[in-house]
Amino acid sequence: MTERETDRLIAWAAELRRVHTRIREALALTRAAVRDAEADPGSTERAARDLLLYCHGFCVALDEHHRGEDRALFPGIEAAHPGLAPVLRALEQDHSMIAHLLQGLRAAVDRAADAAVLDRHLEGIAAIMESHFRYEERQLLRVLEGLRIEASVTDALGSM
Repeated sequence: MTERETDRLIAWAAELRRVHTRIREALALTRAAVRDAEADPGSTERAARDLLLYCHGFCVALDEHHRGEDRALFPGIEAAHPGLAPVLRALEQDHSMIAHLLQGLRAAVDRAADAAVLDRHLEGIAAIMESHFRYEERQLLRVLEGLRIEASVTDALGSM
């Protein structure tokens, strides 16, 4: 069995849950780095490097996850379940909104905004992201349990 055939046999619902869990964990680590930087302002250079690393990693992971869904997973779902098109369009709109919020976070990190500003960005992302993940799971997990698409896990859900 090839890697591609193995990827198609993955339980997409379980994999989506795992990816969401890892992204939630990445957000928690990023927020902890912001709190640590705020608590220890004397170590600004190290804190700035840590924040840049965590924020960049989190932004890339979440953005890559959503791009994979838009590129590979959602078309596969829509082909098998055309009635879900309105749900998929709503999820794609969420992806666009989250991408905009991530860009704001990146800009704040690039201009070395203080921890309070970064935390506000992360709080906004966390709220929208959690709402999005819950809606996506409510609407799609049952469908994903039986879905077979011609895509690797990384292509469909990102590398988290």
